Amino acid sequence: MGHINLPPPRRGPSRPWTLLDIAAFALFAGVLLFFLLVLTPLGDRFAAGSSPSRDTIISALDSTSAGGSGRVSVDACPIEDVDYMPCEDPKRSSHFSRTMNFYRERHCPVPGETETRLCLVPPPKGYRIPVPWPDSLHKIWHDNMPYGKIAERKGHQGWMKQEGSYFIFPGGGTMFPDGAQQYIAKLAQFIPIKSGLIRTALDMGCGVASFGGYMLKENIMTMSFAPRDSHKSQIQFALERGIPAFVAMLGTRRLPFSAHSFDLVHCSRCLIPFTSYNGTYLIEVNRLLRPGGYLVISGPPVKWAKQEKEWADLQKLAENLCYELITVDGNTAIWQKPQEPSCRQIGKYFCPATNYDDSSEAWYYKLKSCVTQGTLTVEISLNNLPKWPQRLSKPTTRIPLMQTGANVFEADTKRWVRRVAYYKNKLGIRLGTSHVRNVMDMNAFYGGFAAALINDPVWVMNVVPARKPLTLDVIYDRGLIGVYHDWCEAFSTYPRTYDLLHVSGINSLIQDSTSGNSRCHLVDVLVEMDRILRPEGTVIIRDSHDVISKITGIVHAIRWTTDLYENEPESNNVEKILVARKTFWKLH
Repeated sequence: MGHINLPPPRRGPSRPWTLLDIAAFALFAGVLLFFLLVLTPLGDRFAAGSSPSRDTIISALDSTSAGGSGRVSVDACPIEDVDYMPCEDPKRSSHFSRTMNFYRERHCPVPGETETRLCLVPPPKGYRIPVPWPDSLHKIWHDNMPYGKIAERKGHQGWMKQEGSYFIFPGGGTMFPDGAQQYIAKLAQFIPIKSGLIRTALDMGCGVASFGGYMLKENIMTMSFAPRDSHKSQIQFALERGIPAFVAMLGTRRLPFSAHSFDLVHCSRCLIPFTSYNGTYLIEVNRLLRPGGYLVISGPPVKWAKQEKEWADLQKLAENLCYELITVDGNTAIWQKPQEPSCRQIGKYFCPATNYDDSSEAWYYKLKSCVTQGTLTVEISLNNLPKWPQRLSKPTTRIPLMQTGANVFEADTKRWVRRVAYYKNKLGIRLGTSHVRNVMDMNAFYGGFAAALINDPVWVMNVVPARKPLTLDVIYDRGLIGVYHDWCEAFSTYPRTYDLLHVSGINSLIQDSTSGNSRCHLVDVLVEMDRILRPEGTVIIRDSHDVISKITGIVHAIRWTTDLYENEPESNNVEKILVARKTFWKLH
């Protein structure tokens, strides 16, 4: 085929750019950059990258509190960080060992490992103030956590489904698709659920925590936990519903609870290999279960096809720990732990004297495959505790064995009754209303603050600082719930999960008990509090005048509004009370 010869194009001489051309190009580029920064995540990343570092923020805030002129504010995190959990970051965790699910446990960033930048976690697009309790048990706003994976995969089992702008929770689960209420009624045929004996429960691998939600109707407080896994946000859904829950994984370490804390331990298809690693996981359950308490395992391996050996091994190990098998009903097995380990075969599981430890030590504490011989096991057994609600106000045998132990307990209980009444009547705290459901006491001691709220429609996460006296066992003996934690690290929960945070003695949370030096900065604690607090949530801080003055500059830097109050007349005049509220801000 021949080629057509076209004449070359005619080009005139190039025209040099005029000042008007340059101005027009600059205007176009500026408009394009503006839309890129405002309408795309690039702007969020750019803003985050230009945020002042942690050291810069702390230096400016310290200067302000010392009378200097430093002014700084903590910027927002990028929009992709709306569910940021510093110690449960899947990208970071993926680099750790898979053995015993180590990679799914807590792994907090260490100093120098990542960029030391502080920022405020933003709410997702379309976020609304959560549906109030008790309606939240049955429905939540879809846009507050727009993740439909569970609804898609588990909707046929009654977990949850989407209807319009809501996620709806019918109350089902994998092993109880007809609803938690029917399942609980079935368990009540073998366990004294309605008698007042059972008050604290642990639900392992809880899904969206419908079991724990419906146990509340039986006056049973259930601590539900699950890891951050492929279901994305099961614990986030639970907390949005107003059900006690937190993120955890039974892997290589003890769970952060005191020994003999739970009257009932429940596993519904939790898929924990209880007999693996020389029975380590069932021995950890044994550490947590109160003498005389009940263990329920529903699902594999109980009479499960192709898991006959695992089922036989589980029965044998439970028998060796002196557990009595109450019933096997379909794929559900129920055992009762003895009041004291009196059977002969348990002897081979006792830890040797050279391996003795405090069985209530549980903060980053490695799991054991032997049973620590405890004390007072009979005195704290289920049948020897007062029934609920009498146990709330009775000092237990686990209060430090000193002459004044019971007196300190009683004085603490009365003190918090006075203080909570003052909060409600004089400070305008909306406790007792539908505005407050999920509450945390960050320095709980004996749980007096939570006990004073027992008639309000709230639940309280009692946090016992891991470096302070280990009083969490007293809290559980009272029929309350809580965990150990170190406030120089992030808490194991999603952002925006608590309506009210309370802390008495915030400065003590970061002080080294030996040297008196600070292990971290107050700004670290307050930015973490902001992460887990819901928009328009409330913070109550009690501390000395000097500490409150220092905190005031920090809370303004993280967009909180504040009111300062004197403490209640019956208390000394050393403390001040700061009431702060988180503003409802959005990125765009």
